[in-house]
Amino acid sequence: MPSLSDLGQLPKRLVLGRPVRSDRAGESLLPKRLALPIFASDALSSVAYATQEILIILTLGGVAYLYLAPWLAAGVVVLLITVVLSYRQVVYAYPSGGGDYEVAMRNHGQFAALVVASALLTDYVLTVAVSVSSGTDNIISAFPSLNQHRVLIAVGLVALLAAANLRGLRESGKTFAVPTYLFATGIMVMIVTGLIRQFFGTPIVAESAQYGIIPDAGHTNLTGLALLFFALRAFASGTTALTGIEAVANGVPAFKPPKSRNAAITLMLLGGLAATMFAGVTALALWAHVRYVDPLHACDLQGFADCETAPQRTVIAQLAAATFGGDGSIGFFYIQAATALVLVLAANTAFNGFPLLGSVLAQDRFLPRQLHTRGDKLVYSNGILLLAGFACLLIFAFDADVTRLIQLYIIGVFTSFSIGQWGMVRHWNREMRTERDPQARGRMRRSQVINTIGGSLTSVVLVIIVITKFTHGAWLVLLAMPVLFGLMKAINRHYSNVAQQLVPDADPRMLPSKVHAIVLVSKVHKPTLRALAFARATRPDHLTALTVNVDDAETRALQSDWERYDLPVPLTVLESPYREITRPVVEYVKDIRRASPREIVVVFVPQYVVGHWWENILHNQSALRLRARLQFQPGVMITTVPWQLESSVGRDDRDGSGPVPGALRRGFTDDQSDATPYG
Repeated sequence: MPSLSDLGQLPKRLVLGRPVRSDRAGESLLPKRLALPIFASDALSSVAYATQEILIILTLGGVAYLYLAPWLAAGVVVLLITVVLSYRQVVYAYPSGGGDYEVAMRNHGQFAALVVASALLTDYVLTVAVSVSSGTDNIISAFPSLNQHRVLIAVGLVALLAAANLRGLRESGKTFAVPTYLFATGIMVMIVTGLIRQFFGTPIVAESAQYGIIPDAGHTNLTGLALLFFALRAFASGTTALTGIEAVANGVPAFKPPKSRNAAITLMLLGGLAATMFAGVTALALWAHVRYVDPLHACDLQGFADCETAPQRTVIAQLAAATFGGDGSIGFFYIQAATALVLVLAANTAFNGFPLLGSVLAQDRFLPRQLHTRGDKLVYSNGILLLAGFACLLIFAFDADVTRLIQLYIIGVFTSFSIGQWGMVRHWNREMRTERDPQARGRMRRSQVINTIGGSLTSVVLVIIVITKFTHGAWLVLLAMPVLFGLMKAINRHYSNVAQQLVPDADPRMLPSKVHAIVLVSKVHKPTLRALAFARATRPDHLTALTVNVDDAETRALQSDWERYDLPVPLTVLESPYREITRPVVEYVKDIRRASPREIVVVFVPQYVVGHWWENILHNQSALRLRARLQFQPGVMITTVPWQLESSVGRDDRDGSGPVPGALRRGFTDDQSDATPYG
């Protein structure tokens, strides 16, 4: 019959499967075919909303500024390629998985490293919230009746993602590989089909092509600096296509050897696919005359029926319907299903990056040590659960609205991009000072040029993003990052203080002058006798049985039993006129310590071990309170002496052969004759 502990583990085993031995950690390393969908899903899936975000900004001015879209998309592609090339240098130079954090720590110092860490941690949470919410949008585009359950669907998807990642890297890689490849294939087929139709006389036309757009009053007839600012705002929204690029650099340790080379190849594949897909979707959207506005102002679309209640179809949904023959076609449902899946699974990039970065930060004592501990499946379970929790809070707070969430997005990513790339420039400067081989110096110089260009571009883009998005919600991220920074500094300060306090300040071989043992007594029964026997077996210098008088009749009965059984330990009675138990015991212990500061006091606390949660309510409350107070007293040790009640012992073990040895029930040592009658 399964024990209570086995039954308690059942839900965990159903979700996670069997635990994995530590010596099998190498088996969870990823080949390139699985690493690509795991680390590239975020960057690839951004194709589903990057073009859409550019259009949302441009259509604030009606259709007058859509001519800017190709130029903005070209700028995003150039930036994407530059960042990919820049991160190839990081992958080779810092293969330990710290990514921009490690680059900043080694080349700029702790301050810059914590800025990067706070930026990335914030952005990983937003990645989950944005990707899952966008995936929910595409599900709703296929099934509009689900719109009212938007938040519930998004939260449920985050929970499923967390469970999949808790099962381990290899399992999650297999889970995510197929949807990512199906999505990339579907989008490429749609782009090629659309291009063929465009150039052979049957161009695609989006369902929203006939809609007019009412321009926003503040965005008409823009010229000069106003037009430039407007274009830069749209460009900033389009740079969401770059999210997830840094995940490969953070995840190098998860690759199979040769780690750096495999990570670099994966990074190049990611960049090539993402750039091609983004450019193709943007081109199709412009040729098909897609009209897409801020979902909060859907009625700005002239001709859009039920604009107050019906959701707009996403850009991807409109293109799929136009390319493959309507919203009832197989191609439409294929694209919607693959897009929804990959958007949800794109959050897996964060579910891999956040725990890995959290582990590095925990190892450096900037986050709680629990984040450095691997779970049953050799993954950083605590980091996964923490990320899922924060993402769900964001989804609740912003009603799973991509347009509102996207305003908080990418600030963190471009902060880490910029600091990391300038850190790499300093890295190459330092390396070249000691390198004498001309060929090696040439390679370093080339890498430095790439990182300089990357740092310059990403720094300019960061400034653009902060300026154009600040009043639209980005201030929340700029507030969250310093809070995280301060929290990490405080955690590090705490760990440093603790380490300093724990350094031995005397000869570690020195023994305490005396040991004074105290056994807490309520009645003469088996738990008390076990505690007395254990205390005597430790051979302390002084041994006292201690009770508190809260009821005169019970105390007299205890004293009578003590004398009747002739127990060889003196019984001390503490008076408690206010019927308190904890305070008199604590004061008694303090008096011993004041009289002999070098003396160690060991308090033995008998405690019932119960098998049901409700039994804890009926027992052990005094013991819990005493331990809670005594643990703050210096020079005091607390020893819990358990007594297993029958409810805590498995049915097969009640003969004394199981977890509680029969010898300990019948008596504790051969010379403890006083305990024998109570066994």
